[in-house]
Amino acid sequence: MKISKITVYQSPIALKQPFIISLGVLTTAENVIVTINTDNGYLGFGECSPFKTINGESMHTGFIVAQYLAEPLIGQNPLDIAHCTMLIDTVIYANYSIKSAFNIALYDIVSQHAGLPLYKFLGGKNNKPLITDYTISMAHPNKMAADALAIVGNGFKIIKVKLGQGKVIDVNRVYSIRKAVGNNILIRIDANQGWHPNEALEILNELAPFNIQHCEEPIARHLFMDLPAIKQHSPIPIMADESCCDHHDAKRLIELKACDMLNIKLGKSGGISNALKIIALADNENIGLQIGGFLESRLAFTASAHLALVSKQAIHCDFDTPLMLQNDFVNGGIRYGPNGEIILPTQSGLGASVDEKYLHRLVKTVIN
Repeated sequence: MKISKITVYQSPIALKQPFIISLGVLTTAENVIVTINTDNGYLGFGECSPFKTINGESMHTGFIVAQYLAEPLIGQNPLDIAHCTMLIDTVIYANYSIKSAFNIALYDIVSQHAGLPLYKFLGGKNNKPLITDYTISMAHPNKMAADALAIVGNGFKIIKVKLGQGKVIDVNRVYSIRKAVGNNILIRIDANQGWHPNEALEILNELAPFNIQHCEEPIARHLFMDLPAIKQHSPIPIMADESCCDHHDAKRLIELKACDMLNIKLGKSGGISNALKIIALADNENIGLQIGGFLESRLAFTASAHLALVSKQAIHCDFDTPLMLQNDFVNGGIRYGPNGEIILPTQSGLGASVDEKYLHRLVKTVIN
């Protein structure tokens, strides 16, 4: 089997409403879709959502870099993912987001070829519920409380709250949300690096009475040496996100005892191959995991859902952003059940593809 053609698409998707975090305001998911064809009829799908302020990539840079990555893969055996990954990494440093789209497409092909759903090919078992949260972007506390009530009204039992603008406003936000939804709804918080180390512990202590499940990335990613002290003294468990991209980052954070949990996103790790290495570290050290993502469609989040079944350490899911997109062009893939439950496809491979009519109207480039 050989790779015969690779097609790369620009896939901008408008959000239903602006998504506001401490790193800025988002109105469009600027994604990239990669398809890989083989000479014997297999077709693999991958997708990424480049995030300029987190991984330093955009839809347009990913579209260009993808053409560099595709060239050495033509004629290669897609079943040899290790070799294909090595070739990609040799072409250019970093660019993990666009690399993840290629990696997902390769795993789609290899698991199709094996006749297994992706999670089974990866050694996982569909033996636990996958329950996603739903995220509230930053706004006035009253607006966030109203949004929380709407989310609960739609059946979600876990709310993720975006913070990162300082003690007074952030504490007021969480207070307003907790007051609105009561004590039976789980609340997670995510500062997206927004707090200074000197204020992070003070804010975390102020938020402790509100029964917070965990806090993602309280301080700037480059200040990871300050995380161990924050983790040690925080009444709320600390989850590393932006400071944990690949397995090298995960190993460093674990050795520093810098966090209680790690957040895996395929767009940060470079795809499934490196994500599995992070999972191996977490399994060995009994570190909890959250599997999340950026603004991908259900296509890439289907890959993330398969990954979440690989390890018992994957205890949290953050799969809500496809629900924020105005357009759903995915055939198959994950479905959203009651109370935020994620339902996986059962066919071999990823179990998700993209509608041909949607692909036809996108800007694309073909490498063969």
